[in-house]
Amino acid sequence: MKYKLLAASILATMSTSALSATYQLTELGALEGAKLSYVTDVSESGHVIGIANGLYNLPVDIEHIDFTESSIKSAYTSEVNIFERSNKEITFTLEDIEKNNAVATNADAHSFMVRFLANMSSSYQFQKLSSLTAIKYDSGAAVEQTLFDISSPDYPGVTRSVTNFYNAVAEDGTTVGWGSAPYNKKDFTPENENEAESWFTRDFIERGIIISESGVEVPLEPQFSEYGGTSQASDIVKTADGYIVVGNMSLGIPQSRQTNITDNCDEKDEPFLACIEVINNQTTRGLFNKQATKWTLDNAFNITFTEVLGLALAPDDDETENTTLISNALAVNSKGVAVGVSNTRYFDRESTILTMPAYFKDGEVIDFIEQRDDWQGGMSLAINDNNIITGYATKRLEGTLRNKFFYHDIATGTTVYPDSYFTSSSSYGNSINNQGYIVGEGEVGVSDSSRRSAAFIYKIGDDKITNLNDLLPCYDMDGTSSYGYSMSEAKVINENNEIFGVATKTVEKRNSLGEVVTDVNGKTEYESVAVAVKLSPIPNGTIEDCAPPDAEVYERRSASFSWYGLLLLPLIAFRRVFRF
Repeated sequence: MKYKLLAASILATMSTSALSATYQLTELGALEGAKLSYVTDVSESGHVIGIANGLYNLPVDIEHIDFTESSIKSAYTSEVNIFERSNKEITFTLEDIEKNNAVATNADAHSFMVRFLANMSSSYQFQKLSSLTAIKYDSGAAVEQTLFDISSPDYPGVTRSVTNFYNAVAEDGTTVGWGSAPYNKKDFTPENENEAESWFTRDFIERGIIISESGVEVPLEPQFSEYGGTSQASDIVKTADGYIVVGNMSLGIPQSRQTNITDNCDEKDEPFLACIEVINNQTTRGLFNKQATKWTLDNAFNITFTEVLGLALAPDDDETENTTLISNALAVNSKGVAVGVSNTRYFDRESTILTMPAYFKDGEVIDFIEQRDDWQGGMSLAINDNNIITGYATKRLEGTLRNKFFYHDIATGTTVYPDSYFTSSSSYGNSINNQGYIVGEGEVGVSDSSRRSAAFIYKIGDDKITNLNDLLPCYDMDGTSSYGYSMSEAKVINENNEIFGVATKTVEKRNSLGEVVTDVNGKTEYESVAVAVKLSPIPNGTIEDCAPPDAEVYERRSASFSWYGLLLLPLIAFRRVFRF
């Protein structure tokens, strides 16, 4: 929201030329066939990577579905009721899907099946689909990076059953991320049954990977690889001798989890790997003990050293037997200091384990957030070469758990929580450069129901964050239409103070087949989508006062997201949603 006096107050407090300029916004491109695009990392030399979500035409395999089963019949009845409540007549039947190829020709039928499969995600007798894929941005275009996905034996193209997180890029274009193995459809006959059933299993739940600019791929095998094991790669730094990569990997499983596997995964009722998935999903921290890890590679991409970075607590015998404990390194600087999260003990209750921001330095794991001030969670998301960390910590404000961005100076041990847009606004510090500029996002909006994200920039030592939307033009090129973009997330800031992130803009609405949607009168409908953007400082620019002479307030507005949200939700606050 812009106030008449805000521009003047910002100009009065700007401490560098980067903030005394307005910013020019440029779209980075979009993946053809996807609704949404995001930035995850940018190198100083200009390599940009990200994520696309909301893929159109997801391949629905109906061959394994028994359309006489109660689950799909009940789902269809609910769908009919939804149409009726909207005074609409449903456009397909289950028979149309089963026998008339409706999922390929009828967007309502396709969307219904995608949502049905998403709702059945906990059952491994149903196809698995993911609408999330990795991309590289190149000269205004986005190119998909399939990571671990493979060609499907059942339909054209890749399986679309994997989840890809594309996290970081080094100066020479080498990238890191992690993904799941593709699901394979296999026949399985339960004990005491005569007919085989279709089941969907995969070889591993997650695996980190390094990909060179030329396409050399180096999967990061975990120390403990039974039952697939797990590993993640979250950041990479180019060094004179090669690369430093950080993430985490599985080191083992507690005895209680092993007993559970021995007692239940006997392949009588379900395939072994499906049983492993079920056990992994039963608890928040999963099946495996996983610890933050640093891999050192030479210039030929050979792993020369693997260092387990440890935990911020020493587990007792009972925890070793019964509890999974986790730490994860999410970022690393050129000095090899890593930051992320770790399980640690609550300060006055030894039996209570929290997940807190941490850094990993000189063989120690330091959780530095002061729990006595009621902080009870969070993450360290970035660190610059001056060993200053940014991220967010969690505490209860006005009766609700909120996240507050911070910066922490390792040298002095001080942690600062700058003011957000308002007291109970959740905020996140996503990136920090060596000049001390932090970018991220915070909540704006009066009530919980109207809250939305707005990107910010903050200079260490200043008193307040600056909404990046206030540094953009007021109007489009015609000089009268309101500016068409709203910055929702700032993900990366480089040493030129160029900012990369996510903006929303209004476009023609498209259904799950990628077709333009019209209303009952044939008029085109519109929706807000996320696009990856770059903000470039304009030398000697001035901050515009967007409020008309007789108005108190000017507010940019954007429509709400619609489409099949069950598949889009995993991307919200990208680095903050995945399990460690």
